[in-house]
Amino acid sequence: MTAIAQWSSVTRHFGKVTAVQDVSLTLKAGEATALVGHNGAGKTTLIKLLLGLIRPSAGSVSVLGADPAGRNGAGARRALGFLPENVAFHGAMTGQELMAFYARLKGEPLSRNRELLALVGLADAADRRVSTYSKGMRQRLGLAQTLIGAPRLLLLDEPTSGLDPASRGEVYSMIDRFRADGATILVSTHALAEIGERVDRVAVMHGGGLLADGSLADLRRGADLEVRLTLRVTPCTTGTVLDRLGTAVRCVARAESRLELTLPAGAKMDVLGKLATMREVEDVEMSTPGLEELYRTLVADKETAT
Repeated sequence: MTAIAQWSSVTRHFGKVTAVQDVSLTLKAGEATALVGHNGAGKTTLIKLLLGLIRPSAGSVSVLGADPAGRNGAGARRALGFLPENVAFHGAMTGQELMAFYARLKGEPLSRNRELLALVGLADAADRRVSTYSKGMRQRLGLAQTLIGAPRLLLLDEPTSGLDPASRGEVYSMIDRFRADGATILVSTHALAEIGERVDRVAVMHGGGLLADGSLADLRRGADLEVRLTLRVTPCTTGTVLDRLGTAVRCVARAESRLELTLPAGAKMDVLGKLATMREVEDVEMSTPGLEELYRTLVADKETAT
């Protein structure tokens, strides 16, 4: 895949504080990437470097092959659409007026603004003052302005921050739509439980460094996380089932007709095969570790190693 943006061995110091240390990461065309990590992990610094707002202390940053903070960076920056964590719009302006304002700033025609507002579900509110918008509507307005000029890369910094569950769902539905349309997306977020299945890759930041980078499946395999199985069995046969499964599984909860088991991911297919032959087993539910559990494991392993 073509690289849309790249950080190459990037380090950034702020006085005596090292915000980012030797980070190399590539955003590929058509991929959605989640940038995750605790506060102070370096996520915002990476975004500012990509936007050309700051320069690296060492290493290089490129967007479409150009330095976004360099003399020829204007074209690279126009290829970016950015949604900050806290959107702040003038309440006296209407949604349509704000879109016109940002379109003029970007040097783009106003002709698509109504279409973009409709895309984020604000067609009926286009002529209302922004002061009457809910927080979720303001966030959707922020997404609409991010799309002005058909940017090659969307940078979304905590796009669901402070939103209620319904509004978060609306924002994620729009991200799904952009992703399906082939947009390249970087989402910086703390909402690990919600974002994992909505992206192609995850980049985990910790202490200013890149802790891990890859698909969720690859990261699960690399961390060797366990799979959880919940079995419903014929009453009073739990012992028989456990004996036939052997030492590959660990029983974490047991009742008359229910078992909760954990097992290494590599043993999953063998165990499922055995369960399929057992007449005592009436139902099987399997759950794999989500991004939140994966993140905790990666951070704990890193801190233990250091």
